This record gives sequence, structure tokens and C-alpha cells, in this order.
Amino acid sequence: MGMLNIGFGSMINADRVVAALSPESAPVKRMITKAKSENTLIDATFGRKTKTVIITDREQIILCAFSAERVFGQSNENLLKFMETEDE
Repeated sequence: MGMLNIGFGSMINADRVVAALSPESAPVKRMITKAKSENTLIDATFGRKTKTVIITDREQIILCAFSAERVFGQSNENLLKFMETEDE
């Protein structure tokens, strides 16, 4: 089980992450609004601007003040290495 630092001392289980999205699109904004009304929204921005919206396999929406590249940087490199070995 890997943990991801989403900033300001907050960590999430990397195995539960389904997607990381930009908060700018209308469908993502609707998802955030729906999650607020259903009490499944976790705001981990500590009052800062949301840069990444993280979706979990338990249909929770997590707002993060860091870019997806910063949060998933190391994991992204590992994924690329895995994909390279699968091609061989």
C-alpha cells in the first residue's frame, strides 16, 4: 500500500486512486457540486486554489492544491517503467 502526499500533511492511499482531473471542466465542476451535496467531498486545499481533483474507487472526490505532476510525479515514473517492460 503506497501513500501519496497531497500536501499540508495530508496523505491518501495510492491504491484507491482512480483518476486525477483538472478542476476547470464543467463535468468536473458538476461532480464537485454533487459530492458536496452527498457529503463525499474531501477538501484538502487548506483554503488554496484547487489544482487537482482526485477520484477514488469509493466514489469520494478529493480537492488538492498541488498539481497532478507534483502529487503523482514519482508514481508516474514507475508507471512508465512498467509500461516499457510490458512492451518487450
